[in-house]
Amino acid sequence: MPEAFSTTTSRVIAIPRSNIDTDQICPARFLKITDKANLADALFFDWRFTPDGARRVPPSFIDEPHNAGRQILLVGDNFGSGSSREHAPWALRAWGIRAIVSTSFADIFKGNCLKNALLPVVVTQDRYAALQAVLAANADGEWTVDLQAQRVTLPDGDSFAFEIDPFARTMILAGTDEIGYVLSRLPEIEAWEARHPARIETRSGTASAR
Repeated sequence: MPEAFSTTTSRVIAIPRSNIDTDQICPARFLKITDKANLADALFFDWRFTPDGARRVPPSFIDEPHNAGRQILLVGDNFGSGSSREHAPWALRAWGIRAIVSTSFADIFKGNCLKNALLPVVVTQDRYAALQAVLAANADGEWTVDLQAQRVTLPDGDSFAFEIDPFARTMILAGTDEIGYVLSRLPEIEAWEARHPARIETRSGTASAR
């Protein structure tokens, strides 16, 4: 099950580029990997490594020393477009990203993020432009993304609300998924079943109907 998530306070990595697709986030050749923890190096692999696997010099943005440990991405429009693959949010999570801020996300990618406790925060174009200005003025300032309060707080104390599917929010805060949620309601389900008559076999000629 996904790890529970409530809030993170972190410096921010900016990728001011639109239409970053899932093959850039996690190339297709890594889709055979099933251990999520081993996908950190797969994240943006072709941006970070040469075809023979050597780390690029100078290093890609995400490998720059000052970006180590940062948990929030500020990215361009339509992030996560392209083919469906859970490996994209798996790779982001494996590297350490907990929240992504953008004007829009591809629908399937957004759903996969929510199922893996990776928080997609959608903002307006005006808000996005303002956030870029905040980051340009204070590149090392810490932002707080609070799922419980559904707010993002900036280094100067300014904050704004964001929307999220209520059921997804419940599951992420609890660190569970749809199956875990159903199992958590098992006593109520069994009590409901107990209040109803036993099922009656209505198919004539069957062994259980004789």
